[in-house]
This record gives sequence, structure tokens and C-alpha cells, in this order.
Amino acid sequence: MISIRALQKSFRAQQGRVDALRAIDLEVAEGEFCVLLGPSGCGKTTTLRCVAGLERPDGGEIEIAGKLVNSAARRVYVPTERRDIGMVFQSYAIWPHMNVFQNVAFPLTEGRTRFSKREVADKVARALKRVQLDGLGDRPATDLSGGQQQRVAMARAMVTEPKILLMDEPLSNLDARLREQMRVELRKITKSVGVTVLYVTHDQAEALSLGDRVCVMNAGEILQIASPHEVYERPANLFVAQFVGEMNFVPGKIAAQGRIECSLGSLAASPPNGGTVGAPVTLAIRPEHVRVAPAPSHGSANTLGKVTSKNYLGDAALLEIEVNGVCLLAKMPGDTDLRVGQNALVEFPAQRWHVFVG
Repeated sequence: MISIRALQKSFRAQQGRVDALRAIDLEVAEGEFCVLLGPSGCGKTTTLRCVAGLERPDGGEIEIAGKLVNSAARRVYVPTERRDIGMVFQSYAIWPHMNVFQNVAFPLTEGRTRFSKREVADKVARALKRVQLDGLGDRPATDLSGGQQQRVAMARAMVTEPKILLMDEPLSNLDARLREQMRVELRKITKSVGVTVLYVTHDQAEALSLGDRVCVMNAGEILQIASPHEVYERPANLFVAQFVGEMNFVPGKIAAQGRIECSLGSLAASPPNGGTVGAPVTLAIRPEHVRVAPAPSHGSANTLGKVTSKNYLGDAALLEIEVNGVCLLAKMPGDTDLRVGQNALVEFPAQRWHVFVG
């Protein structure tokens, strides 16, 4: 549905040229919810704006539903209003002088295609029902809560029944609780309509919960495109491991085949593609994969650590464990009896280690 090939975009800044996109490739299938995830300045919003036609790429091509809409080499540029897209911005862009109905109806009454009053009323009614705002058409836009305004923006973006829905951090202005609720609603709404979604966010939890696939970006490049589960469980490189979710990192070096030497001792682990003895590596393990238990009163051959802090999270507790001078995070059930200052046995399942060379 969306095909991006060798897309390039640069900007001029005070410090010189900034390469926002470095020849990226991306294919988004029909009906797919694809999330662009990365830190500020990574190029995700520039990618979205190029697809929307709000930015003109310096190189590469973009196709939407098989139609070429951008090609720098062939000098093709299709204006935004002719791309059959809907867009939801971070600020919602709700017009305060209009009521809910008028806001949602705007693309129908002011767009390239004109509709009869009956058609407009029917389309707006369907759009409001999808976002659970039916019956609020006469409500002034300024009387709505943040979550309701976000739904109005979604209804307006979908009222023309576009093939593509582009969303630029639409939940970032909501409070934490409402943001979680809207993730669930957003997923349900887009799947029920069957629209193809390209979604921008810097929030890892949002990306993992919403996306069919997650596209992790940094410095104008795509580092990994995969399902949320694969991005979380098998990060492609050190940056993805650092950016997506909590992770413990321990420097080490390859000691022998299948062994890594580090401050935690000699561990059974190895880089995915092997490596040379003595090469520096970074070991990584998720807090929920670090096993911690109270240390027995007698001696033990297992790794010993000490609980240095405990952060209660309700259904879980996040512990800091000091092992051989290394501070590690461990995620435990919320009712754990482990307390600060207590000695603990610490285990690292060999299959849970990630090893990154360099």
C-alpha cells in the first residue's frame, strides 16, 4: 500500500547540512499498522511528511496504492490533497469556533469533492460512531476533553474513508492513563475500518502495543523492521537494545568459543555471528530475565549479589542488585520479600543474554 524506495531528505541548518533521511526503504502492506519509532531527530516525522506530501524528498520514490506520488529523478510530485490520505497531528488541529460536526465535516464540505448535505450528515454520523462520539455532533469543540478532541481529529481524518491514515504522535498530549486507554481504542478503530496506518512515536510502549510491525530509526536510517515481539526479544543492534525497553549492559570480551569474560565472571554466551578471541563486546539482558532469590545462610557456589534499592510498582518490583561492583536491574513480582541490604542469589539464564560486538 505504501512503498518507499531510497528516500533521501536533507535540510540546511546553522551547523551545516543535516541528512534527515539517508536512502531509506520501507514497504507497508494494505491494512497494516506500521509504527516509526525513534528518538527526536531520527527522521520519523520527516518520513511521514514526505508520504503526506508536506515535504519534497531530495531523492528516491514514494508510491501509494500503486500510484507514484513522489520521484525526484522523474520530477513527479502529487499534491497532498490528491493522495487519498487522512492525517492526525500531535496538536489535533481542532477548530475552536466550530462544533464537533463541523470539525469532522470540514474535509467533505471544503475538499476537492463536494457532497450533498445528506451525504455529509451520513458520513459524519458514521465517523463519529466509529470513535464513540455519536450524539455529540452539536457539542462545541472547546467543551471536549483531551481524549474526545483526539477522537474528533481521528473522525475527521477518516471521514473521507482514505486508503492511508498518517498519525504523528497523536497521543503525546494526553495524560498517562488516558493514553493507555486510547491505545486500545485506536487499535480497535483502525482494525475495524481496515485502513493502512503509518504512525510516528518516540514512546516504546506505544509502538509495541499498537504496531503490526515496528520500524526503529536513528540518524536518518532504519535499523530494524520487525514485529513488536521480535524487536523486543531480538534487537538487531546495540542502539535498538538501548532504545526499546529496559536493559542491563555489561562490557566484556570474547574469551573462547561460547564464553565471554566480564566483571560478572566467565559467562556462557557468544555473538550471533561469532567473533575473534579478545574482541570487545557488550552483554545485554532484560531485567525480567535476571533471576534473584534470597541467599542461604550457608555458602553457595552461585553468584552472590546485594539488593541496593527496591522500587515498588504494584504488580512488580524493580530491584537494583550489586554484583561484583556492577549494578543490575531485576524485575520481580510485586510481593517479593527481598529487601534493601539483603544478600541475594543472582542467576543469568544463558539463552537470555544478547551479545553485541564492539
